[in-house]
Amino acid sequence: MNPVTEPHDLLVDKVMTELPAWLPAQRWFGGKDRPVTAVRPLRTCVLSAGEPVLVHLVVEVQQPDRREPYQLLVTDLVENYDATTEPELTGRLLDLIAADTEVDGLVFAHEPDVELQSGLRGRPITSEQSNTSLVFGSQYILKLFRKLTHGENPDLVLHRALHLVGCEHIARPLGSITGTLDGQPTTVGMLQQFLPDAVDGWAMATTSVRDLMAEGDLHADEVGGDFAGEAQRLGQAVATVHGDLERALGTEHADDEDIERTVRAMVTRLDTVAEAVPELLPYVPALRGAFEQARDTPGAIAIQHIHGDLHLGQVLRTVQGWLLIDFEGEPGAPIAERTSLRSPLRDVAGMLRSFDYAAHQLLVGRPEDHQLAVRALEWSRRNRAAFTEGYAEAAASSVGDPRGRGHLLRAFELDKAVYEVAYEYANRPEWLTVPLSSIARITGEGAR
Repeated sequence: MNPVTEPHDLLVDKVMTELPAWLPAQRWFGGKDRPVTAVRPLRTCVLSAGEPVLVHLVVEVQQPDRREPYQLLVTDLVENYDATTEPELTGRLLDLIAADTEVDGLVFAHEPDVELQSGLRGRPITSEQSNTSLVFGSQYILKLFRKLTHGENPDLVLHRALHLVGCEHIARPLGSITGTLDGQPTTVGMLQQFLPDAVDGWAMATTSVRDLMAEGDLHADEVGGDFAGEAQRLGQAVATVHGDLERALGTEHADDEDIERTVRAMVTRLDTVAEAVPELLPYVPALRGAFEQARDTPGAIAIQHIHGDLHLGQVLRTVQGWLLIDFEGEPGAPIAERTSLRSPLRDVAGMLRSFDYAAHQLLVGRPEDHQLAVRALEWSRRNRAAFTEGYAEAAASSVGDPRGRGHLLRAFELDKAVYEVAYEYANRPEWLTVPLSSIARITGEGAR
């Protein structure tokens, strides 16, 4: 007599055969730069065995020189098997977190002193890039970390730490989902307060730029959509979060070895990108000189836990003020780097680069227009100055005024721009002029 095959086993078998072709088409998949050679299941957890079937699946994706674990939520209800698009099924995740329960090694837990409403449907946010986020009603948002890393995800760790010290510039953490990877606890998902009135900083900033471009005879400070006041308040919020992270998790001072390691990493990135992108070659001597100058930063350099991937798309404006989101760090960076102590100026530099991108994004793909370029630069300079002014006003003593660490801040900003050159060259060649023009301007200003 043949053994009975369970519906969830049949589902997993079907999914596994289609994953090598399906995964590269997903916007959250981080391995689009090379072929998928094999996919093998690591762990299966049946969340619903009835009709429809709901399975949490962890797989190892094998590519040339790379093996990485990803999580999937699959069902037999839809043709592409992706259960995150089915509100009735994703509601099961919230119900399990609210119940504070465990299913076959997958631990669903709410935070202490939190009571959650169950029975809500979850709808996906389509703008999510490297993860999948589900919104439940107008109350909760659940982020599923698609590419898994060993241990607690820094997004959860830092949100919990900030909440414990009363940080007012984050969305409150409400719960989590924890699995195992190679025998280690691994963060699978994080539930937070959802803020339906929030607008992301990128949308606000680019609207301001469009307003300026439409008013040919007005300066940035004369346009109704001037963003400088918001940029200053955003600087204050970022500095406050850095201070709260220092209070929660402490700070250290970089020694000579730390500084040397930082400079060496920037130079190594520069050499690697310059070899691949010929357009960067004319700027290599000036960039190398700027990175070497970072060694000469006067005084002690404070290092601590930081956001790690800060830009205008990682901040939300609510009626209460600015909030920072997504403390996961740069998704493509190794977990050791994302959890390491670094200078808060890294975050400042990331935001300065984002202001530059917001200012110049309307010029991409258009015929050269000197007047528009001048206005874009005016907007960028005004808002960069407002942001650093706000940061300096609220900065804790160990962080200080970023303008007093010019060589280091400049090096971090240029390092970020070199990273952008590599990204744009590989993904959006028409955008390559944005970081290259910034590199030309910043290195030129530094030479004077």
